Amino acid sequence: MAKTLDSIDRKILNALLADGRLSNNQLADRVGLSNSPCWQRVRRLEADGYITGYAALLDQDLLGAGDTVIIEVTLERHDDETIDSFGRAMAEMPEVLEVYLTTGEYDYFIKVAVAGTAGYEEFLRKRLYKVPGIRHSRSSVALRCLKRTYSVVPDP
Repeated sequence: MAKTLDSIDRKILNALLADGRLSNNQLADRVGLSNSPCWQRVRRLEADGYITGYAALLDQDLLGAGDTVIIEVTLERHDDETIDSFGRAMAEMPEVLEVYLTTGEYDYFIKVAVAGTAGYEEFLRKRLYKVPGIRHSRSSVALRCLKRTYSVVPDP
C-alpha cells in the first residue's frame, strides 16, 4: 500500500515535474528543506514508486515529426493472443507515443507523431494497416496542443 504523501513530498513532486533537472540544492531551496532531508525524501519517493524515472522532453517539430494524430482502433477479436500481439506491435513503432486500452466504441486510443499528412499516410500503409487483428480505425489530426502535462500530483 502506498504511503501517504505530506505537503513537502507534494512540493518535491511538483517541482520535479516542472523541472526534472533541478539539482538537489535547487530543489531543497524550492521546497524549504536543507539538502540532506531533501535528498532522502527524493530517494524515498523513488523507492516507493512515486517517481518512476526521469526523461528529456523533446521538440517533435525540430525532430521532423511535429504533427500529432489520435487514432481509435477496434480489434477483430479480444482473445489474449490478439491483444498481446497488438500491444507488441504498438511498442515496436517509434511513431507511437502513447497507447491506451479504453472503454466505449473503440478498443484503443493511440497517439502518434508524424511528419504531415504524407508521414501519416506512410505510417498507416507501412505500419498500422499491417498489424493483424485490426477491424476498424478512425483518426483525428490535432491542430494545436492547448495543454501538455505529463503527470499530476492530486491534492489530498
